[in-house]
Amino acid sequence: MDSLEFMRWAAVRYDDDRFVLVVLFHLMGSQKPGGLIEATHEDVAKALGYSRPHISRVFNVLEADGALRKVQRGLYQLNPAASLRGGLKEPRKGEKKRSKTGMGDRVEQLDLLREIMEDPDAPEAFRAMAAPGARLEVRKESDGEGKATS
Repeated sequence: MDSLEFMRWAAVRYDDDRFVLVVLFHLMGSQKPGGLIEATHEDVAKALGYSRPHISRVFNVLEADGALRKVQRGLYQLNPAASLRGGLKEPRKGEKKRSKTGMGDRVEQLDLLREIMEDPDAPEAFRAMAAPGARLEVRKESDGEGKATS
């Protein structure tokens, strides 16, 4: 399983509890290179605008499902199958394979980001999101129930 397969699984698994998906996406985006997440339940609660017990419940669900593991207090790791995307890419129709028979071209995330940045045909917004250190704008409002909305 890779991260996209995991996302399809999670969409079905947590359809009746979509808050799990909110926390899961937040955790996926909070990873340091190597996959570690340095955050307490309180940190995640504050970032998302929810109470710590709501976040603790979700962490327990994710841990029970094998998607998340606690390394130590304030240090977690997502299952690499849940958060990494790479591997071998098959050529498109009409395109020649550049590698050995039966093997596709290896796809590395950093190489792909560099290609995007160097592609003059890539839309500016797409390149901006791929840029090193890109910051995405987040709009938050409160719905009056302690839940952040955008």
